[in-house]
Amino acid sequence: MAKTRAVAKARSVFFCSACGFESPRWLGRCPQCDAWNSFDQTPMRVASGRPSSTAAALGSAAEPVRLRDIDGSRVTRERTGMTEFDALLGGGIVPGSLILIGGPPGAGKSTLVLQMAARLCGRGAGVVYVCGEESAAQLKMRASRLSLRESFDELRMTGALGADPALRQAPDDDGFGDVLVFAETNLRAVLERLERLAPRALIVDSIQTVWLPEAEAYAGSVTQIRDCTQALVEYSKRTGCATFVIGHITKDGTIAGPRLLEHLVDTVLYFEGENTSDYRILRAYKNRFGSIDEICVFSMHGDGLHEIANPSELFLSGRAARSSGSCVVASIVGSRPLLVEVQALVGETGYGSPRRLANNLDQGRLAMILAVLERRAGMQLGTHDVYVSVAGGLRVNEPAADLGIALAIASSFRNRAMPVDAAAFGEVGLSGEIRAVGASSRRSAEARKLGYGTIYSPENCTEIATAVELALG
Repeated sequence: MAKTRAVAKARSVFFCSACGFESPRWLGRCPQCDAWNSFDQTPMRVASGRPSSTAAALGSAAEPVRLRDIDGSRVTRERTGMTEFDALLGGGIVPGSLILIGGPPGAGKSTLVLQMAARLCGRGAGVVYVCGEESAAQLKMRASRLSLRESFDELRMTGALGADPALRQAPDDDGFGDVLVFAETNLRAVLERLERLAPRALIVDSIQTVWLPEAEAYAGSVTQIRDCTQALVEYSKRTGCATFVIGHITKDGTIAGPRLLEHLVDTVLYFEGENTSDYRILRAYKNRFGSIDEICVFSMHGDGLHEIANPSELFLSGRAARSSGSCVVASIVGSRPLLVEVQALVGETGYGSPRRLANNLDQGRLAMILAVLERRAGMQLGTHDVYVSVAGGLRVNEPAADLGIALAIASSFRNRAMPVDAAAFGEVGLSGEIRAVGASSRRSAEARKLGYGTIYSPENCTEIATAVELALG
């Protein structure tokens, strides 16, 4: 009997262009991200029948091994020379990891990876930069503006298939090597060349511009983004090459296909804050090799990004000496103690319903703190508008900031300024009690190091009413 061959039959899949949710039929609203009219149709090839011999061979290539037999000592992190950025990653770059860097346009994503590539080359690591957003000449212009010490005149252009990318120039006299540039968007062609180059770091700028010929979708679609990311994951894990992927932020403030990308990669780094400021905050939202919610603060200048070693002084700069509605909060961001200023403005409302707005804070937590102040501290805030913001653009989510938020609101409501050298931290309970929080000694030490000797904390304040009276008299 003749063997029957596996026949590929076509079926249609509708996917959400905002989050990547797939459905066998068209939907008006996405059940995952609630986006309206976001479903598009794309053909998808589904193989029916038994798997091919090639797939079977690949599936039997790897054998299970005991965990104790795996040599973990060979995995050493690669240092970039950027101290704060290395700490954000958990101590350096892990070989074979896939790192997603996202942010709005102009945040500094391409600038950061280009500076990182220069430093890695200076340490003898081979780096390949896949530039899909711009041409090689434009990349050179940006590198010259950033005043990188590498000589980009010696970069070997490997976009043409006839060129030999394995040829490299000798390192410059300053010890820096070459950053190899691929002016190519066909990811399959790039991966084939990388098999011969064997770099230690790969940069893809950006994931929305590269495409695979076998994926039946346009570049930038959710299907292409998913398939390209999976191909990069397979290459990174197999070869040990650390891969940095740049992802664009959509108009809604999310990376295109965010759930697809975040589940595939090892580390997710987002730029926060306003681009109109000279400062950039890079936060780790996911990190398999380090702690999450770590931040790295940069200052943007004409020659690139510069790390800020002490962000507390930055977030407290420009603070008025004696002004009501302001309180310094000793917060913990990731594993680092950090002082931030919480500002509040309370005024009588001119409408029937008062407004409550929170900037860089959780709106629900603000509503809870207002209810506790009104019920437990005797403040009639039901007829007042309340605006609360964290100065500097840093978002604070931990409950330890509750006491500082409450004191800032009370200070503005009573129009009394807190002591100049005062800082606060503590969680506010619904009964009005001040609950203990973690890392109290580190918070207090950071506050005293910067000259804040008066600290309101669960150690000396047990109730919210007591804390308000101690701070405002």
